[in-house]
Amino acid sequence: MQFKLYSTLLLSIAYCQLSAQSMPPTVEPNAAVVLVSSQFAFTEGPAADKKGNIYFTDQPNNAIWKYDRNGKLSKFLEPAGRSNGLYLDRKGNIIACADEKDELWLITPKKEVKVLVNNFGNHRLNGPNDVWIAPNGGIYFTDPYYQRDYWDRKSPDIKEQRVYYLAPGATEPIIAAEDIKKPNGVIGSSDGKRVFIADIEAGKVYSYTVGADGKLINQQLVTKFTTDGMTLDEEGNLYMCGNGVKVVNKDGQDIGHIPVPESWTANVCFGGKDNKLLFITAGKSIYTVKMKVRGDK
Repeated sequence: MQFKLYSTLLLSIAYCQLSAQSMPPTVEPNAAVVLVSSQFAFTEGPAADKKGNIYFTDQPNNAIWKYDRNGKLSKFLEPAGRSNGLYLDRKGNIIACADEKDELWLITPKKEVKVLVNNFGNHRLNGPNDVWIAPNGGIYFTDPYYQRDYWDRKSPDIKEQRVYYLAPGATEPIIAAEDIKKPNGVIGSSDGKRVFIADIEAGKVYSYTVGADGKLINQQLVTKFTTDGMTLDEEGNLYMCGNGVKVVNKDGQDIGHIPVPESWTANVCFGGKDNKLLFITAGKSIYTVKMKVRGDK
């Protein structure tokens, strides 16, 4: 019993040392990866409003949760259309990838739901997965195909797995990019000029220039890393989830890794009172890390 306890202690010390050595310089000195809660089935889609409150999904349990700027955790909406990725617009509406019926939703602060998109060319979408809103209000969302046990189908209506763009005021999306095997995470810069897409099947992350019509052009490889969700900080550093959180700078150079004690880290965002809290969804748990930098807002 004493040997087992001693071994556990050594592992804990080794983990702390590893964390300190691998942490990127954007993390607050001596900061730790803090477990907030492990009461969920699979967490995803974290996104912050302008006050710093963070919303995220517990996708298998069909709920959207709120982690407010004071650290209070509460359930926001249930059922929630099996929502996955989320993003908030400037009015405080949640744009949600509602996976249950393969739709894109707008959820108001009063929890009223409006379906923004439910098809492309009269074909059922594969399953909107992640979403980002450009400064002009245009919406980019990824549409990979992951078979769900609650669907009434066993194959996609649309063979291609694409990135779509819904222009402000539009009712029909356009194809933004389709030069990707399986798009998953999406995030863009606050100036609206660049969009990053994770190709989870190829194990690569690409950046694109935003064209005049909202289409994504000039694909460039950022890094080779199998990532799920992503976010950016004010210095242009990109935070990529999968095995913990890998961070690369604006030139694609590796500047560190935030280890997370879960087998898969799904998504990440900045929030909190000063926009310096990194919020991580990982399996059944959610974590936070204090940062020296703010999120790119």
